[in-house]
Amino acid sequence: MRAVGLTNFGGPKVLRLLELPVPETKPGQVRIRVRAATVNPVDALVRQGLAFVSDAPPPYVPGMEAAGVVDQVGDGADTDLRVGDRVIAIAVVSGTHGAYAEYLVVPAESVVRAPAETTDIEAATLPMNGLTARMALDLLNLPEDGIVAVIGGAGAVGGYAIQLAKAQGFRVIADAAPRDTQLLRDLGADVVLPRGESFVELVRKEAPEGADGLVDTAGIAASVAGAVRDGGRIVTSAPGAALAKERGIVTERTFVPNYACNRAALEDLRTLAERGQLRLRVARTLPMEQAPEAHRLLERGGLRGRLVLTLGADR
Repeated sequence: MRAVGLTNFGGPKVLRLLELPVPETKPGQVRIRVRAATVNPVDALVRQGLAFVSDAPPPYVPGMEAAGVVDQVGDGADTDLRVGDRVIAIAVVSGTHGAYAEYLVVPAESVVRAPAETTDIEAATLPMNGLTARMALDLLNLPEDGIVAVIGGAGAVGGYAIQLAKAQGFRVIADAAPRDTQLLRDLGADVVLPRGESFVELVRKEAPEGADGLVDTAGIAASVAGAVRDGGRIVTSAPGAALAKERGIVTERTFVPNYACNRAALEDLRTLAERGQLRLRVARTLPMEQAPEAHRLLERGGLRGRLVLTLGADR
């Protein structure tokens, strides 16, 4: 099968087409013929040798979420999926096990049907980013009718965090650059405040005691801790972000591999997408051969939605 991967760490140019054996399912697994795979910040960390590369030798194939069709179901797999079903999946990268490949094998618990009325390109943006946002809100453990602040709501994880919080009935305060203000309102944020040094002060005007919790997708948790009430919680999805240590605030990090086999959460994301409560945002599509360009666009920043690689050729 064709895949995009690397044998040496470095910039986008180290990504190249590889020819690899088609993986076979083991008991309890499902094989997917991948049609679309997203490009996420964690993929750049894999490419740089900073994540998911310590447990296997090269080559390394990035990619943590995909959409496609079921191609093979392993013995004893706990699933009602059948060959030919359209699906989405999350993958925990290890060696050549990544979504930038024509075939991907995952545990049955890591794959569910794709949301109805979505394209493969759209559906591919949901599993890993959606589960990261889901995990962040679960870790916050907000009270009923709680207030949550979201940093980086225009991004993929932040946007899902806003929408999931609203689906649970929470009040959402988010920061935005001027060009993203309407986007965040459309995603459901109750209050959209200017990004920058005044954010904490403005949150306190909206919620004098502070937000009950804060989702940080920009890696600035420590500098915005003042927006959170005493004893509140902060969850950051940004690797290496400094953690807040003040006023009894609890700060945690998401680690989405811990949710990779949370099929109930993945099914819930699918249902919310089908109901129109989650918008699946695509920034741009590129063929798999243009993965280096996709990584250059990712590093340039400013994307609204996810870049998606398309893998349409037969085995």
